[in-house]
Amino acid sequence: MNILIFGPNGSGKGTQGAVVQKKYSINHVESGVIFRENIKKGTEIGMKAKAFIDKGELVPDSITIPMIVARLQEPDCAKGWLLDGFPRNLEQAKALDEALTKAGMKLDYVIEIDLPREIAKNRIMGRRLCANDNNHPNNIFIDAIKPTEKDGGFVCRVCGGALSARSDDQDEVAIGKRHDIYYDAKTGSLAAANYFKEVAAKKGVKVIVLDGKPGVKEVSEDLMKKL
Repeated sequence: MNILIFGPNGSGKGTQGAVVQKKYSINHVESGVIFRENIKKGTEIGMKAKAFIDKGELVPDSITIPMIVARLQEPDCAKGWLLDGFPRNLEQAKALDEALTKAGMKLDYVIEIDLPREIAKNRIMGRRLCANDNNHPNNIFIDAIKPTEKDGGFVCRVCGGALSARSDDQDEVAIGKRHDIYYDAKTGSLAAANYFKEVAAKKGVKVIVLDGKPGVKEVSEDLMKKL
C-alpha cells in the first residue's frame, strides 16, 4: 500500500500518518528526515543537497526527487509507504508522478486533510507542552484536549503539570509563510494535492478527503473507514 498524504501544518497530518503506519505496517516516510539521513551518511546525493543547503539555497528537484524515490525503494518500504511532506508545489508533484511511473511504483491512495487556514493557525498556536511529559496532549483551541483551567491559567489536562508554548508555535509570521505555500491552489501544496487527485481519477487511485475539524480520534475513525 503506497500513500501520499497532504495537509497543512496544524492539521494533525503526522498523527494520522502514524495511525496508518501502525494499522497497516507500512513505513511513514518524512521528506525532511530523508535529507537529514543522506547528509548524515555522507551519500553522494546527500552531499549534493548539503552544498545547496549550506549556501542557504533550495535543493533542486533534480536532487530531491531521486533522493525520495531511492528512499521509497529501500527494503523497509517493501510492504508499502506513506510519504509525508512532499510534494510541496505543483512542479514537484508533476516531477514526482513522472519519477514514480518511471520506477514502476504504483500509488494506491491520496489522502488530504481539509482544514480551514484560521483553524490550522489556531491549532499550532494553541499547542502547549507539559513540563512532566511532552507526550501529554494539550491544546487550548481543541476541546477534546483542552488543558485544565487553574488559578486563571492552564495546567496539563493529564497530570496537572505546568505548561509552556514553543516559541516557533507562537511565530505568526513564520506560520503564515508556511501556510501561504500550502494553501496556494495555483502553484503550492494544494495545487500538488489537486494534481494527484486528477492523476488518481485517470489511474484508478483512491482519493480520501478528510474533514480535519473534528478531534484526532474522529478523524482517525473516518480515515480507517475509508482506507
